[in-house]
Amino acid sequence: MKIFLSAGNLLDFDKTIAKSLFENVAYPWEVFDKLSDFIMEIGNTLPADEYNKIGDNVWIHKTAVIAPTAYINGPLIIGEGTEVRHCAFIRGTAIVGKNCVVGNSTELKGSILFDNVQCPHYNYIGDSVLGYKSHTGAGVITSNLKSDKSEVTVAFEREKVDTGRTKFGAIIGDYTEVGCNSVLNPGTVVGRHTNIYPLSMVRGYVPENSIYKKQGEVCRKDIVHV
Repeated sequence: MKIFLSAGNLLDFDKTIAKSLFENVAYPWEVFDKLSDFIMEIGNTLPADEYNKIGDNVWIHKTAVIAPTAYINGPLIIGEGTEVRHCAFIRGTAIVGKNCVVGNSTELKGSILFDNVQCPHYNYIGDSVLGYKSHTGAGVITSNLKSDKSEVTVAFEREKVDTGRTKFGAIIGDYTEVGCNSVLNPGTVVGRHTNIYPLSMVRGYVPENSIYKKQGEVCRKDIVHV
């Protein structure tokens, strides 16, 4: 196993209701095949005095604010204090954590947003995991399907790690900032505390504590995190 790509190296499992799902995988993209069943299983255990159940498989915390123009489809869990804004499009098979923002015209499917994630403006988040306090600037896209529809691999240190999936967008580590109008190509993995410059086209693995300026130009940060 490539340790830098492991779920525990990228994400704080204590910052998601899906903690048990991640504890049972090596790589974070392995959760996608289990996500739908997991949502329905855990959804039915959520306390009725805290969550409203809508239809058969949508659970929304009573403190969440959902715009009347938003589209909501299941299976789906939306956590405490989260805001789903005007014309957001949540297609289902998704977990949105506590205190998140799913913003204007943002489309979300097949994904997990850890707590305090913000996708506030015109984002497409498909078959992706966004770690605690990560943020996507306006127009950021996680592209989840290759043009030839072949299996997605993760480029890591001149190797290719097989994922076994034809749909897989990105894994964005905790505290990472992705600049406006950037595209994360299928199979992108970004480490914790990393900044992606606006207008970037990103693929493969970007190390933690980095500044990504363009392909082949990645700088280390000299920052101590407490």
